[in-house]
Amino acid sequence: MMAEIRKWLLAGLLVLVPLGITVWLLNWFIATLDQTLQILPGNWHPDKLIGVHIPGFGVLLALVIVLIIGAVASNFFGKKLVSWWNLLLNRIPIVRSIYSSVKQVSDTLFSENGNAFRKALLVQWPRAGVWTIGFQTGTPGGDVINHLPGDYLSVYVPTTPNPTGGYFVMLKREDCIELKMSVDEALTYVISMGVVVPGSPATHKPK
Repeated sequence: MMAEIRKWLLAGLLVLVPLGITVWLLNWFIATLDQTLQILPGNWHPDKLIGVHIPGFGVLLALVIVLIIGAVASNFFGKKLVSWWNLLLNRIPIVRSIYSSVKQVSDTLFSENGNAFRKALLVQWPRAGVWTIGFQTGTPGGDVINHLPGDYLSVYVPTTPNPTGGYFVMLKREDCIELKMSVDEALTYVISMGVVVPGSPATHKPK
């Protein structure tokens, strides 16, 4: 009897824990974006106009703001404004170091022409013979390339189950195996600690 109760308890947790965490994250995300409504005049708040609080209006407002800024920044005049804004921030001592670092990362991640997190790789880490999943973030640059003979890749190796922590390594291209799976599938594989296996993965034979 106790074995059955334990089995039912674990089955219930497997259903409720992912659902609860998902609901909590969505609630936090919506509540955070709803703070965007504070930029509107008090009389324009949906709560006063409708008389009922409906969560999610802040998400729509934030989306509209992002789209408007993106549309403005995409034309010639907007690009000039962004360029002047970047020059201004780069002249402020403390802000310059923070802003430039964050902008370089965001440009790498969100640029349509960038290679960041576009490919999932099978790499040997932390030593030869031990394999894990990494993500190509680009290729080495600067003075680094003067000390790395051959063709190298910049690779981010995430930790599990929290992929926001990890290691930045530079590996020879020939030592990296490109996986035939999407980045989302690879991240799911890492986060689940190998429990959730992508469907029908290609078989790779390490050299």
